[in-house]
Parts: sequence; C-alpha cells; structure tokens
Amino acid sequence: MKHEEEDSRENEGMDVNTASVTRRDFLALTGSGLFLFFWVGPLELLPAQLPGRPSYSSDFNAYLRIGPDGRVTCLVGKVELGQGAMTSLPMLLAEELDVALDSVDIVMGDTDLCPWDMGTFGSLSIRQFGPVLRGAGAEARAVLLQMVAERLNVPVERLHVKDGVVTDSSTGRRVTYAELVQGRRIERHIGKVAVKPVSAFAVHGKSPTRRDALDKVTGKAKYAGDILLPGMLHARILRPPEHGAVLKHVDTTIAEKVEGVRIVRDGDLITVLHKQPDIAEKAKALIKVEYDSPRATVDDKTIFDHLLQNAPQPQVVSESGSLTQGEKLATTIVEETYLNSYVAHAAMETHSATVTIENDRVTVWAGTQTPFSVKQQVAQALGLAPENVRVIAPYVGGGFGGKSASRQAVEAARLAKLAGNPVQVVWDRREEFFFDTFRPAAVVKIRAGLDNAGGMIFWDFKVFCAGDREAKQFYDIPNQRTVSSGGWGGENPAGLHPFAVGPWRAPSVNTNTFARESHIDTLARKAGIDPVEFRLKQLTDKRMRVVLQAAAKQFEWKPARTPSGRGVGVACAIYSGTYVATMADVAVDKDTGNVQVKRVVCAQDQGVTVNPDGSRQQMEGSIMMGLGYALTEEVHFRGGEILERNFDTYEIPRFSGLPRIETVLIDNPDVAASGCGEPPIVTMGAVVANAIHDAVGARLLQLPMTPTRIKASLQRA
Repeated sequence: MKHEEEDSRENEGMDVNTASVTRRDFLALTGSGLFLFFWVGPLELLPAQLPGRPSYSSDFNAYLRIGPDGRVTCLVGKVELGQGAMTSLPMLLAEELDVALDSVDIVMGDTDLCPWDMGTFGSLSIRQFGPVLRGAGAEARAVLLQMVAERLNVPVERLHVKDGVVTDSSTGRRVTYAELVQGRRIERHIGKVAVKPVSAFAVHGKSPTRRDALDKVTGKAKYAGDILLPGMLHARILRPPEHGAVLKHVDTTIAEKVEGVRIVRDGDLITVLHKQPDIAEKAKALIKVEYDSPRATVDDKTIFDHLLQNAPQPQVVSESGSLTQGEKLATTIVEETYLNSYVAHAAMETHSATVTIENDRVTVWAGTQTPFSVKQQVAQALGLAPENVRVIAPYVGGGFGGKSASRQAVEAARLAKLAGNPVQVVWDRREEFFFDTFRPAAVVKIRAGLDNAGGMIFWDFKVFCAGDREAKQFYDIPNQRTVSSGGWGGENPAGLHPFAVGPWRAPSVNTNTFARESHIDTLARKAGIDPVEFRLKQLTDKRMRVVLQAAAKQFEWKPARTPSGRGVGVACAIYSGTYVATMADVAVDKDTGNVQVKRVVCAQDQGVTVNPDGSRQQMEGSIMMGLGYALTEEVHFRGGEILERNFDTYEIPRFSGLPRIETVLIDNPDVAASGCGEPPIVTMGAVVANAIHDAVGARLLQLPMTPTRIKASLQRA
C-alpha cells in the first residue's frame, strides 16, 4: 500500500523526547516525510514477532519516520529502564538505513505515538523486537533507493548509500534522503525486505555514548514522579496493615480539618489529597482506622512445607531414557532439597504515576514496563474507550519485572476523575514492599547418580512454585526427567502464596540454576573430579563448552578437587538463547559467617552483539544485583503482614561489596542477537554457593546465604 501527497509544510522541528506533544501535533509537525506504518486493526497484520494482540484499534502506529531535514525518528513501544535501549535501538535503524547514528532520534513508550508493544521485559528489546525494527529500516531503505532509481532513471543495483546520501556509482550523481521526502508524505506498510548480512555491519559492534547518561548524572532526567502539572494534588492512600485485612471502621473527621486537605473515598480507596505531599502525609496520619486481620497460618520459616503440601499437580517438562534403569546403574546417589525465599524487586524508583483528565481524554505518565497494558487497565477502570487514554512512560528507575503490574497508575486515574484535578501517586518504600509482586519462594528437589566412571547416569529434577523456565537439563545425562509444580505467572491456587508473586529478573531461572549448578558441584566432589572438568565431561553443546572454556581462561582456573580451600566456584546456564559461564573468588569469615566476593568473571555468548559497552554494563549490573539474592535479600512475613518496610532490614548490594568484575563477550556473529540484560544474574546464587563450599566445605542449600545460615552450615560440615 502506498500513498503520496504533496505537502508544502516545512518540518517545524520537534523534541522527540518531550512528553507533551499530542498525536495531532505530531502529525502536524511531521506532515511530510517517509513513514513506515504498522496498522493495528486487522489483526492479521500484527507482526509474528510480537505475540499477543491488542483489543483496541489505532490509526497511527509508525516504526520510523524520515523527515525532510534528513533526521530519522525511531518510534518504539519499549521503555527505557536503565538498560540502554534508547541507545541500542536507534543503532538498528542507523545500520539498516545507512545513516549516521547521531541523526536518529527516538520516542519510546508513548501509546499515542508508538506502535503497540507487549512490554519491556525478558531481555526482548533486541532479541524479539530488534528484527521488527530492522525490517522497518530495511524496507525504508529499499523504498528510498527505488525512488532514487526512478528519479535518476538508473537501476537500483548501481546505487549505494552512506550517511543518508544515495550515489550513482557510474555517474557520481547524488541524492539525499532529505531531498527525496521534501514536500511529500509517503506512507507504507512494513513488507518483507532482506536485512543486512553481518559482514556488511558498520554500526553494530560499536559502543556509542549512552543517550541517557548526561540527563541522569545531572538530574535532568524526568521520571513519572517528576511530572508537575497546574492544580495537581498529591495523594496519600490509606493502606491495610497486611494482605487480607478487611476495613472495619474509619474516621476522617480530624484529617478533614487540615487546611487545604480533601478526603476522597471510593469504596475501600480512601485518600488524602493536598497540593503539598508532606501535608497530605501528616493528614493521613490523623485518620482513625480499624481493620479485621486474618489469622496468620504461614510465615517465612514454614512457607516451604506449605508450598510442598499445596503445590499444583506436577507437569513433565522433559524426559529421556529411564530413571529406573539409571538408578540401577548408579554407584553413587546424591539427593538434596534447595530452597529460595521471597525476594523483592527493590527498584530505586518506587511505583509512580501522574494523571490528568481533560474532556474525557486521559493522559498518564507512569513508571511502567507495560504502557499499553496500563492503557487498557486505566480505560477499564474509568469506563472509557482505550483510544481516550494516552500512557507515556518517561525514564523508569528500574523495573526487573516488578513494574509489569502498575496499580499506581489506575489509582491515580481513579483519583483524578473523582477529584477533578490532576493527581500524582508516588508510593513510599513501605507501600513498595507491601504491594510488590515478589519472586516466589520455591523448593527444588534433585536426586541424581554417578556411574562407576564418575559420569552422571541419571537426573531427577522437581521444582515447586518457581516455574519451569530453563529447568530442562543441558548436560548430557542419558536418563533424566524434569517436572514442575506451579510457577510465578499469577498462579496462586488455594492461597498457595500469602501475597502476590510475579516475574523477577529472569523469572524461574535463578531458582532452577541455583539448584542445578549446586548439585552438579556436589556430584563433582563425589566423583573426585575438578568441577570445570566434570562439567566439560558431560557437555557436547559447543556453545556452552566455548563459554565455559573462555571463562576458565580469563579466570586462570587451576583444576583441583573441591573443596580446595581456595574459595573459587563455577556455574553455567542458558537463558533464552544466551549462554553464560561464571566464575567467582570469595573469602569466608568462619567466625562471623560473612562472605566477601572478591572477583567475578562472566563469559557470555549472546549471538551477534549490537552494543558491546551496553552489553558489558548490563552484565555488570546483573552480577551486582545477583549478589543481593545470593547473600542478603529476603522478605520476612507473618501471614499477609510484610515485615520488610525499608532498606534497614532488606539489604541490597552496596558499592562497598562490589567485587572486581570481568566480562567476556564471545564473538558469535552468525547467531542472531539474543538477550544480554538478564542472563548473567541467573548464575550468581550457584557460583557463590559453590565458591563458599570450596572455601570452607559448607554446602548452602537455601538462598539467601546469610551469615546465620553459613555459620549453621559450618557447624553441620
């Protein structure tokens, strides 16, 4: 489909990072240019690479626009969470269009201007959305080359492009992209045009300066809680003391006497509104309230027995050979149970949203990973058509899966409608912990055996309540079975969990990798074989062998039986097509149980690498965050009462505990790009556990490996 019309309007220029431009303004300001459109409406036009289908229709969804000034605007439904997508995604367009990277602007996470997107999670921005965006760039380039060929009356094959300038190789005649689109509006659907081969890459593999760096280090960056609107009211919402508590009595008389305070009530949503957030907070403290609380039947110590007793029916994930036959051939059998506690997301930015409503048109600024999902939720809550709701995701201060749910945006929208004013909801840290969708507590039971040659002959893996992602064994074991009972995706049968659970950076995989790689180390010890050699002995997967050997080379691993007293450990994993091998060097204080992680080496094969520095930054961030769930992070609770309220009891990693981190990116350009943001985190629990065991001979079976648990394990050892 093609439509061209003369348009004499000049491009007046637009700050593509602004949050105030409307759809109509955008169309007016960008009246001319080449647009690659994605029409949401006929559902068969949804790209296969984007699973899920929106239930609303929109008439404006363009992946890119090339303006008469030669600048390219990249429009994506993804959001910038700190992972660097606003730097890497424009690289994809610059590559396919053959333009300078600094000529590509980007608009992200705006449901009025950007194509529908299911959300920013799972390390999908490059792996899954990248091919769609590259396809848009490739088609735009093909359209422009055809236009030049027609203008110059030459075959397309004689043309080549550099920095947005098309040149006829025979005559030297040149036409710029800007000249081609001047005064025209050209609209196209995305078709199938071949993208560049790896051998032709000029932008991929480079490491440009991060686009968000200056904004963030100078404080210029705007988050949802930084949006200030005329007449805006700050909300402080009355919260129950625990999950399951029922409101019994409330008296707002004294609070209502505070000057400028407005009390809004809609069912159980009881809120204090004021122009100043501190006054709203003080007024909320004056409300007299009583709740009926349920009796606590489970806590952070009894949760694991509770999960085992109430887990759903197991489902077979993978199976080969015969466990019965494997057990008959085994000369050594090792059986263990591994536990992990609930873990919070603990992002720097708490859940925040600012909402204004004008003539039934709602604009939401939200710290969210899923702006299009929020659009639907807000529309449903207010009884509006989704087309009347615009969600804008400005900078988001970390998500890790926890901002996939966006309750705060719905609260702000309801309050803005009730109050008739713009309203801002910013959760405090206690609310953040209370309403978090925690990584679920989970149990893994493994029974495995060795034959008389020291090789793994059978493997029986059962995971409860974590989910089955990457639970399947990748080592070569002839007789194996993996089963899973329950997961993190909202499953909560018969009150399995006392509060909400959900995705937490690489959901399921942290739990499954900790158990698997800890057990592999124990088997290596039983076999009397160095843990790296033991793994290589059971590996025919070439990519996994390469990353493990690369990590060992960088680490300068010296083979030895474990425990060697050195305090070194190794762990391997596959996560969504990315291969990881991690090694660590730790010191353990036997008197206090404290662990110091001194050095971490991580080798990663993520296929072709778009932005090497960006990948290394993500790897380093994953490793540092992984130290938290490995050593300190744990949610304590009694029934529905969350005992963690701030970072005085919930300890996240600190700069003082930062180890020396070395990253190794495996050059594998023949494999399509896969995710890099989450894979390194999945090995951190196991690699630290294995290093602790190598140091002091104590095998830790529960995450986090706190000083108390380490001392108890030392006593048992």
